[in-house]
Amino acid sequence: MIVEPLEAGEDGALPGPLLTELTELYASNREFQQLSGDFPDPDDIRPEQVAASLAHELSHPDTEVLLARSAGHVIGVSVTRAHHPDPDDPDPWIGLLMVHARDHRVGFGRELAEIVEKRFRERGRQGVKLAVLDNNPKALAFWRALGYEEVDRRKDQRLGRDCVVMRKAL
Repeated sequence: MIVEPLEAGEDGALPGPLLTELTELYASNREFQQLSGDFPDPDDIRPEQVAASLAHELSHPDTEVLLARSAGHVIGVSVTRAHHPDPDDPDPWIGLLMVHARDHRVGFGRELAEIVEKRFRERGRQGVKLAVLDNNPKALAFWRALGYEEVDRRKDQRLGRDCVVMRKAL
């Protein structure tokens, strides 16, 4: 797996072929999209919606979007924030970690999570947090298997969804 930061063009736009691959990645995770409500219709995710979502994420100066590739294809994406909006929270956050549905259960999600954790560890961070939608038992099981532990329950800041906040010491 090769992981690299997402690079938009000079005009801020993503190259068409990359946007097509990212749209396929997001659309392949229909169950998650249905649970999250991030897109109006999980059966009809469009490139312009994915581009807008990523542009929104990248508008935050401490956000990094990482693309995971294998055999020349995008197989995953991770969105991280170096700082939480709460100034009392010292940990970076994983806002999204998604692997193409065709590549589920082969270790890519674990590998991508470990790469993200390593990047934060190399930057001297002591832990990493994330919020899992309370209605997503598969994601909760995934993160628990990677050593993340529940530290709080609260609503997410963007859409007010019930979430389990998890943390892993680095």
